Amino acid sequence: MLICLQKKEIKMSNITFGIVTILLFVSLILLFCAILIKLYVQKIKNYTKVIYQKDIDFQKSLNATIIETQEHVLTNISQDLHDDAGQQLTYINFQLENLKLESPELEATLQPISQSVVNLMHTVRSISHSLNNQLLMQQDLYKAIANEVQRLNKNKKVRLHLSIDKSNNKIFNNEEKIVIYRIFQEIINNIFKHAKAKEITIQLVSVPFFEMTISDNGKGFDVEAALEKESLGLKNIINRAGIIEYGVKIDSELNEGTSILLYETK
Repeated sequence: MLICLQKKEIKMSNITFGIVTILLFVSLILLFCAILIKLYVQKIKNYTKVIYQKDIDFQKSLNATIIETQEHVLTNISQDLHDDAGQQLTYINFQLENLKLESPELEATLQPISQSVVNLMHTVRSISHSLNNQLLMQQDLYKAIANEVQRLNKNKKVRLHLSIDKSNNKIFNNEEKIVIYRIFQEIINNIFKHAKAKEITIQLVSVPFFEMTISDNGKGFDVEAALEKESLGLKNIINRAGIIEYGVKIDSELNEGTSILLYETK
């Protein structure tokens, strides 16, 4: 009888040991599978991250190439305006001045024409300077924007107001100068073409980070609809900002006007 009990105990012990062994083996398999799954998921995440970063880098490179091409075209136009149109206007003004000297009786008649030619010369020179990025890189960004606002204020239909706060005296690299200035031009150009605004306010601040806000009291537009249609003007602004790792925020209401914020993200 005792022997039978001992045999049963040994048998139960063997069964228990077998069950524990099986459970341990299954647990190890599950742990191994969990580790494999985790490694696989991490690998997918890393791969996706690499692909995403490559896509971002490619887009930045593409945008930078487009911007570089645009800058090259603008520089060529600037040179043509300065060398061709500017010289021709200078020659026309020279001819008018000679005509006034040869025929004093025509001076009163020719003077308004001569003055218009001089004004046009100044305008062409200002436009030429605003298109030339070499000149932009040689001067302060705030001063370049102030000069452009002064030129645009000659248009009496729209009034521009500029406010500058450069408390921390931020220094821009050449790429930032060009991109921020072109975004400024793009926004102002869009307002002149589409907004039917009477007032434009430009605010530049540099504390704690650089921000440029351009607001108008024009007719406004549906921002989401414009972005879905991939409006060329808005697309250019956003793409340019991305090149220097800046952000863009657009707020607009129909018949209430528009406000566009360019801000430093880093």
